Amino acid sequence: MAKRSSLSIRIVEGKNLPAKDITGSSDPYCIVKVDNESIIRTATVWKTLCPFWGEEYQVHLPPTFHTVAFYVMDEDALSRDDVIGKVCLTRDMLASHPKGFSGWTHLMEVDPNEEVQGEIHLRLEVVPGTHASRLRCSVLEARDLAPKDRNGASDPFVRVYYNGQTQETSVVKKSCYPRWNETFEFELEEGAIGALLVEAWDWDLVSRNDFLGKVVVNVQRLCSAQQEEGWFQLQPDQSKSQRGQCSGLHRPQTEDEVLEQSAHTLRTHLMALLSAICRSVRACPAVVRATFRQLFQRVRERFPTAQHQNVPFIAVTSFLCLRFFSPAILSPKLFHLRERHADARTSRTLLLLAKAVQIVGNMDTAVSRAKEAWMEPLQPTVRQGVVQMKDFITKLIDIEEKEELDLQRALNSQAPPVKEGPLFIHRTKGKGPLASSFKKLYFSLTTEALSFSKTASSKKSVFIKLASIRAVEKVEEKSFGSSHVMQVIYADDVGRAQTVYLQCKCVNELNQWLSALRKVSIDNRSLLASYHPGIFRGDKWSCCHQKNKTDLGCDKTHSRVTLQEWSDPLDHDLEAQLIFRHLLGVEAALREKYRILSGETETGISPTGRGGAPEDPLAQLFHVLQDLQDAHSSSLAGPPPREPHRLLELQT
Repeated sequence: MAKRSSLSIRIVEGKNLPAKDITGSSDPYCIVKVDNESIIRTATVWKTLCPFWGEEYQVHLPPTFHTVAFYVMDEDALSRDDVIGKVCLTRDMLASHPKGFSGWTHLMEVDPNEEVQGEIHLRLEVVPGTHASRLRCSVLEARDLAPKDRNGASDPFVRVYYNGQTQETSVVKKSCYPRWNETFEFELEEGAIGALLVEAWDWDLVSRNDFLGKVVVNVQRLCSAQQEEGWFQLQPDQSKSQRGQCSGLHRPQTEDEVLEQSAHTLRTHLMALLSAICRSVRACPAVVRATFRQLFQRVRERFPTAQHQNVPFIAVTSFLCLRFFSPAILSPKLFHLRERHADARTSRTLLLLAKAVQIVGNMDTAVSRAKEAWMEPLQPTVRQGVVQMKDFITKLIDIEEKEELDLQRALNSQAPPVKEGPLFIHRTKGKGPLASSFKKLYFSLTTEALSFSKTASSKKSVFIKLASIRAVEKVEEKSFGSSHVMQVIYADDVGRAQTVYLQCKCVNELNQWLSALRKVSIDNRSLLASYHPGIFRGDKWSCCHQKNKTDLGCDKTHSRVTLQEWSDPLDHDLEAQLIFRHLLGVEAALREKYRILSGETETGISPTGRGGAPEDPLAQLFHVLQDLQDAHSSSLAGPPPREPHRLLELQT
């Protein structure tokens, strides 16, 4: 053990832990200490009494170490973490297991009054006096005190007891190595016996003080030596468990004084916080500023009256404070603003500040004042904060329209692709398309535009803005002598209709591109109702042979037909035709059923179905069906045929 030893540690799991939270569970984690120095902290396993960690560590132990202790803790967000229990392995225990130790061990209860560490520097002397000697105790400093607060330190003070008298030092905030340099004197009676008790405490505002350790000095021995100075090891005191933790002499203030002091602290923090917010205009991203500008303008247009003058501000601050400022103030660790969760006192302060900022963001409405009566001492600061917040929002949304447009263009160019991949583009030349004009390019479709580039990694150029798309349809296979071709009909910068033909590598790719393009342009206002499935070759369309290139299409578009939705919207004419065909198919069965139900003979029903009562629905259906058949027959017959011209007559 003369050299530094290497120790392999694997913290596996725990079971049947006690519940420390009001939910009946715990949030356990482990801390490993070597001689009261923390060297390891595992992850927290939330809401369980049987945690599994499975974490391994390799640590180096100093040659003079005494113990390795494993503490199981329960993490709390708003107060100090609770100690569930500990396992302590001494140097001798580890040496007795040269091959290592593996297995379950029972957790021992931990008394915080026994968990002490550190030393205190005292100067003790007996001072002769005219009538009686005096016992003088100088509390100089302390070192390596136990950290009792969530900030990793303590707020230590020292209490000195002798002969029924008590005196205390001042409190040193946030330190495990405090310096006091304070001296106390006690009257020392002749032949005095007994002890001088020096106790170190951690001061807490919202909970009881924590015991840090004690030193007991034999007065009779001190009288013999007359003087003694040095570092004294702090010792535990089991009697503290029975006495309870002392609230101390550091709370002599009345309730009103404490409230006033707390209100003053909150006012100071709130003013500093609001000032920092108001200085952060330039730190706000331009896209957020542009968003808030649009929100402010739309709400002001909706509520233009004087009585609603605060509503546009509240629309912005409700989002800004509720989603940004207040959460960051309330839980700074979650936003990487500090390494650890705040201690209980700081967490309470942060909670009050978060509420105060939210009330300022709500423009200090009467509802807020009624709901948060505790805010009354902060009202002057809140009213001043409302003025500051309005000025902040005014500056925040003061972004020029040109800057907003530039930002929008930048965002459009950075919009994530909806679909991308290689396509063959076909350009027409002269009077007809040439097969040699197909060219492979890499296309990218976003929610703003269809762009292309030579390769996937090269710079993209905007090809078609999605707002200008009027139709996306398949092209007849015979048009180009190849399949999987689609056409995108769009309006150019001057409003003229243009068509680009794109060829995909397979039918699945074709359907995916059709679906993607239709989905992103489905809300366009100028979508076409018809299109030409062919191409304009020479002087006419290959599909319908119309000679006017700008004629209306000969087929219906499918703007709302996308993948997983391969069915046309309701076509009323087609649906009527399907119903008519169905009725013709079941007409004979319906007439037979009608005859049986009505009890009439077959001759009692006229061929037109008018033999039934006028109010009979089935009879009316037969009547309508006959009218449809007559109309259909007339449309098929057409005008009477004329005598054909006989050019040649053959006889056999």
